[in-house]
Amino acid sequence: MRFLSVVWVAGILVLPHLLAASPWDVFTNDPDQKLERTCFQTGRGYSEKSNLRSDVAIVYGIDPKLPERIQTWRDHGYRIHVMTGVSWGEYQDYLYGRFDGINHEDEAQTSRDGTKISHGGDVYYMCPGTNFGKFLCVGVQRALDAEAEAIHLEEPEFWVRAGYSEGFKREWKSHFNEEWQAPHSSVDAQWRASKLKYFLYRRALQQVFDHIQEYNRRTGRNVRCYVPTHSLINYAHWGIVSPESSLARLQGCDGYIAQVWTGTSRTRNVYRGNLRERTFETAFLEYGAMQNLVRATGRKVWYLNDPIEDNPNYDWEDYRVNWESTLTASLFQPEVWQFEVAPWPERIFGGKYPSKAPDAKGIPPAYATELQTVMNTLNDMKQNRVEWDCGTTGIGVIIGDSLMFQRSNPTPSDKHMSHLYGLALPLLKRGMPVTPVQLENLTIPKYLDGFRMILLTYQGMKPLSPDVHAPLADWVRRGGLLVVCDDDSDPYNTVREWWNSNGLHYATPRLHLFEQLGLDTKTGVTAETPVKVGKGSVVWIRQNPAAIAASPTGSDSLMAVLRPATKLARLAWRETNYLLLRRGPYLIASGLDESGEGEPKILKGRFINLFDPKLQLQKTVTLAPSTRLFLRDLDFNRKGPTVVLASAGKALPVNQDKTSLTLVVEAVANTPGVVLLSAPGAPRTITLAGQAVNDYEYSPAEKLLWIRFPNASTPRELAVRF
Repeated sequence: MRFLSVVWVAGILVLPHLLAASPWDVFTNDPDQKLERTCFQTGRGYSEKSNLRSDVAIVYGIDPKLPERIQTWRDHGYRIHVMTGVSWGEYQDYLYGRFDGINHEDEAQTSRDGTKISHGGDVYYMCPGTNFGKFLCVGVQRALDAEAEAIHLEEPEFWVRAGYSEGFKREWKSHFNEEWQAPHSSVDAQWRASKLKYFLYRRALQQVFDHIQEYNRRTGRNVRCYVPTHSLINYAHWGIVSPESSLARLQGCDGYIAQVWTGTSRTRNVYRGNLRERTFETAFLEYGAMQNLVRATGRKVWYLNDPIEDNPNYDWEDYRVNWESTLTASLFQPEVWQFEVAPWPERIFGGKYPSKAPDAKGIPPAYATELQTVMNTLNDMKQNRVEWDCGTTGIGVIIGDSLMFQRSNPTPSDKHMSHLYGLALPLLKRGMPVTPVQLENLTIPKYLDGFRMILLTYQGMKPLSPDVHAPLADWVRRGGLLVVCDDDSDPYNTVREWWNSNGLHYATPRLHLFEQLGLDTKTGVTAETPVKVGKGSVVWIRQNPAAIAASPTGSDSLMAVLRPATKLARLAWRETNYLLLRRGPYLIASGLDESGEGEPKILKGRFINLFDPKLQLQKTVTLAPSTRLFLRDLDFNRKGPTVVLASAGKALPVNQDKTSLTLVVEAVANTPGVVLLSAPGAPRTITLAGQAVNDYEYSPAEKLLWIRFPNASTPRELAVRF
């Protein structure tokens, strides 16, 4: 634990070497802040309702007033990033020609009936011409001039239902050297339209990346670039095309923010023939997909968590239950330890919901405390010790960017994404933390290390390059088990692509893969019977995975094939009705519904559930179905006489000796605060900004001290003397 030497004058924090310093300098002088562990985004200047005391404030928008907003957050001790929309925004200067003298209204994304697709009014989703990238660079320069440390280019999105504007037609002719075809006219036209959409936003982003990299070279600075984006799974499900995995290959892209939250993860899917919301399981796969965009690439990913969502018509209890599900799912990816704890905190701590209800209410005090406790704890998720207790691990299911290319007329792929969920959910529901494996990343050295069994279908997606098949075949030869589930019925097998062009004549890309594996592409592999390939094996289930999802018994039938096959990959088959992961002193747990029979898992020890605003001690915890838990294990690596175990808001230790502990506390104003300490004895005195605190509880048996007080948005000294 690091401690800062500070002085307090009349209850105000000052640094000993500079009495005129800002009270927030205690945070900027904390070396851990440079790790940028947590962040939030806001389109407004500083306010007490938005003061989450994360390491980074991401200031939204690139309008002329951006520098003013930035300064308000910088004055309060935050590191500064800037975010702006890529596909839409207040970009009327570009739209109406005030930027370059050219009217660009025909670059608005347009649907088949001629309707411009809008985010509201004339804030259109754009079909980005080359001048659009130049326009974004002008706005981004404002952020660079204001000394932002990173730029976030949000949501490069092209709707599948678009592709009918004059701007898009021009880009089609330039890119393909042929006349535009209506995307709905054939599967080939739909495929090509999606490939073009994919290319156009990659080009626009590269223009901005290049501008920032040139600025860095010129100034010697190191401004980083991130792309906040929904997961590939969600974009495909919602009918949106985005560059996704290809961005990690662009010069100047440092990574992503995984925009996964209840609004995406409560999208319904099918399991055992039942269509319904499965927020936790969907979020688990979405976060996994985003982590696998960057794994082995050297890039990083932040995980977004949103305590409410864009739909303002749910009540607070609905928001809380679903947020706990997505938050828990995000913590099951131990490689990721940076989080965007909230977008738009002012709508969380200042909004009333359901917004149209006559009795709409502001955030319940208990939820405000719970949120800030968890948000603060997320600063501590970079842990070395990681241990799973769950079903079989080492299993992946392949996903590829072309999942987004087959989502519209004339023959869209399964509307519920069952070609993916039909393979993934049967494993996840049995406690197996299946990992989405990014198809385009298979060419990265060692990308498949750690996987023992991989499931693949080309229903609903296709490989964009033949290059991915050789490393997959090599992985099999080295001992991997590849399970192909496909009946070759997808009409998109006929699109003009590499497997049937330039001298190649494969009816499906699967045939090319099997040839790489040394399998007879004419007779194929015997259905559901493993075939040895080197030290590994291949199983071909001649079925569309969507049929597995639609059948009440499809999940069991899939397991009947996989269970014996795992022996070939030297995998020990294990099913559980829960997932449990240790990350240092933290236990992340989820009881699974729609799972196998059996008694729920019971944990015994001394735990604090960080979802509990009272932070009560629990000695027995049951992982019942649909239970989500974020536990602090009090018996893990106990050290030191006094330790901060949890706090609703920032509680930064600045001084400690054998008889006292001094913290600086700060949080969202007018919310209930609590600090839980592991303490050697009962306190003699507790003061907050020099005033006595009487609302506390000490347990001599457990040596735990709970201190409660109203939060404020200014740094205050919390001093405990024993």
